[in-house]
Amino acid sequence: MNTNKPSVNVNGTDYRWPLRPVVVVCIDGGDPAYLRQFLSEGVIPNIARFMHQGFSTVADGTMPSFTCPNNMSIITGTPASKHGISGNFYLDTATGQPVVMTGPELLRGDTIIAKFAAAGARVVSITAKDKLRKQLGKNLDVSQGHVSFSSEFADKCTMAENGIENVLDFVGMPQPDMYSMELSLLVLEAGIKLLEQKRPDLLYLSLTDFVQHKFAPDEEGARTFYQALDACFGRLAAQDATVALIADHGMNDKSNADGQPNVIWLQDILDAKFGKGDAKVICPITDAFVAHHGALGGFVRVWCRGKATPKQIMEVVRNIDGIESVMDKETVCREFDMPADREGDVAVIARANVCIGGAQADHDLKGLEGHRLRTHGGTSEIKVPFIVNFPLNDIYKLKAGASTLKSYQIFDFAINGTL
Repeated sequence: MNTNKPSVNVNGTDYRWPLRPVVVVCIDGGDPAYLRQFLSEGVIPNIARFMHQGFSTVADGTMPSFTCPNNMSIITGTPASKHGISGNFYLDTATGQPVVMTGPELLRGDTIIAKFAAAGARVVSITAKDKLRKQLGKNLDVSQGHVSFSSEFADKCTMAENGIENVLDFVGMPQPDMYSMELSLLVLEAGIKLLEQKRPDLLYLSLTDFVQHKFAPDEEGARTFYQALDACFGRLAAQDATVALIADHGMNDKSNADGQPNVIWLQDILDAKFGKGDAKVICPITDAFVAHHGALGGFVRVWCRGKATPKQIMEVVRNIDGIESVMDKETVCREFDMPADREGDVAVIARANVCIGGAQADHDLKGLEGHRLRTHGGTSEIKVPFIVNFPLNDIYKLKAGASTLKSYQIFDFAINGTL
């Protein structure tokens, strides 16, 4: 126990020095339904043990329920209103063009791992998709013995850029395909090896949701994946580490009875009503991996670029079948703790079985052929598992019982709250 080490303040929260290595795993797309299914089948014994011997609940993630906002909330310990990352894209109102939100310069505040590294801890950040790597590694100097890389580019890692090289030899795996469960498993295998050999103080391991997009909880592909995850989690825990499991968002089937995506093409609707280009729909789920979701999710933003007012747009949208809620900027920022300067004039959230797109012609759905669309983004996918493999101390037991936990509290509970 490191009793002589000082606490580390990150974005207003004091974190004690870890009692043992702390590993936080973000199971991308890890809807609680998967755990319910596989716990009932008895096929994930390590997760079951964590829940029985440690602490578990269902927490609220960050809205919109996408990868980037939630990973940044987890790694900073703050809501999106503080760290500023509220999607994969937002609209630059000065240029009228969508801007990718994955640059470290857009992330406000500090990351927990970088602040601990500056205080003398050894830290590791491994993500499946490289789009997250630079934000997760903001202000992290890998020349000081820290590691930061993605399994997407595991075959290209260098000491100068990532603090590690020859990753594939290190883990004993070939370079995984982007659309495979192995992309996530490489993250975990590397984390296990680094824990065994280097014993860092903090590790953040962020997976990808290819499997959850493709397979429902009752399908064999999901079962195989979760059994592999469970085995890795057991190996992490066997290294006398605090293992904390969280997810960035859930996942829902959003196809109709014929198996076709159940989509509201909102840009087309608004163009027909107000004229082409009068309002601009941005789908903040958009990234390079269209085979996952076709850039379709349960949350979109609308910017007023012409004569139509937010009120007029809201009047049209709220009458569309499949819409759960529509809010102006002030309301959605207040309701979901979002950064106002990166929010649209109108926010639109779909029901659990519906997704929202921009213009139909702008979405490439070829990657979805042959399977039902499963995706995320709305309040229907905000619930996530929150599991720590050690029991909580008395203070954090009270904290857990006082209100619904937020996913961004996972580092706080894993570091400060465990016995």
